[in-house]
Amino acid sequence: MKSLCVSLVLLCGLAALPARAALAVGANAPDFTAKASLGGKEFDFSLAEALKKGPVVLYFYPAAFTKGCTIEAHDFAEATGKFAVLGATVIGVSHDNIATLDKFSVSECRSKFAVAADPNGTVIKAYDAVLKKNPAYADRTSYVISPDNKVLFTYTNMNPDKHVELTMNAVKKWREAHP
Repeated sequence: MKSLCVSLVLLCGLAALPARAALAVGANAPDFTAKASLGGKEFDFSLAEALKKGPVVLYFYPAAFTKGCTIEAHDFAEATGKFAVLGATVIGVSHDNIATLDKFSVSECRSKFAVAADPNGTVIKAYDAVLKKNPAYADRTSYVISPDNKVLFTYTNMNPDKHVELTMNAVKKWREAHP
């Protein structure tokens, strides 16, 4: 009985930890192109093209206009200028269609960074950012990808509070090593 209680306590403790994204630091980031919107203007976002300019902060979120995703979009919008000074591009990806993201990019992203539509979940699956509880949606997972297409940082947590801070720290660390 005592070992069962200990096992349950350990299991509950592990469940409280944030989930780990499957793409490990050092892995090659899957290339993709997706329809995106910046300030309500649609374009084709290419990861390969963005990486030619510097690191990319790629973050996945469950759905536009939901509470946590709105908080996260506001946080990334406020930090976009700081990311740009470090040479980094920010792009958000969700299952939403491009018409929804045209509106979200203006209101919640404040026309500061692009969001890409992945209605079929192709990019979400390639980055193993599928929400386990509801596979139709993305998990809240952030990556920092270096210009040589390597994953520098990964973080998965449904709480949006630390994503900007942690990705910013990873970009700063990369920038210090690549002046």
